[in-house]
Amino acid sequence: MINKLWIGLIVTGSLCLILTGKADLLNTQILSSGKATLELVMQIFPLVSLWLGIMNIAKESGLLDKVSKLIYPLLHKIFPEIPKGHESLGYISSNIIANMFGLGNAATPFGLKAMKSLQSLNKNKEEASRSMITFLIINTCGLCIIPTTIISLRILYDSKDPSFIVIPCLIVSFISLVFGLIIDRLWSRRYYK
Repeated sequence: MINKLWIGLIVTGSLCLILTGKADLLNTQILSSGKATLELVMQIFPLVSLWLGIMNIAKESGLLDKVSKLIYPLLHKIFPEIPKGHESLGYISSNIIANMFGLGNAATPFGLKAMKSLQSLNKNKEEASRSMITFLIINTCGLCIIPTTIISLRILYDSKDPSFIVIPCLIVSFISLVFGLIIDRLWSRRYYK
């Protein structure tokens, strides 16, 4: 589905430029955007690598397991259908922690493993379980304490105060998470009785 959407956007944009007589702009953008993208990736790569390494060290040292046990009471209230000690709770907490530090790239593998693990608990394999939907909401609205990728982008573009974004990101992500969980609970009471 998303591939069709991207193809539609690219074809529509290209046709609009051709029909308005700006085909030269299309060529210029195609050639320059690849270079700009590569430069951006190469500048962000060290920061993302650093945080991915820190997350890997935390995982290997057992720190993520300790944090998982620390936040288990909260996770148990959010995911009451998951049995105590199930591996999905560890993956969910690792995903949440990575998202809290603005590391979507590091959170993705944990999120995929969490969904696979939650699917093993799912009785109806054709539909997402309540836990899977709740996890998707938490992952999408994820609370972000340190938006490292946004800060690094602001540094790259010479922002006067790159860390100014921290407090607004924290507030907005907290509000979206709370609102998402409230909506989830209202819907789950209606459909998962």
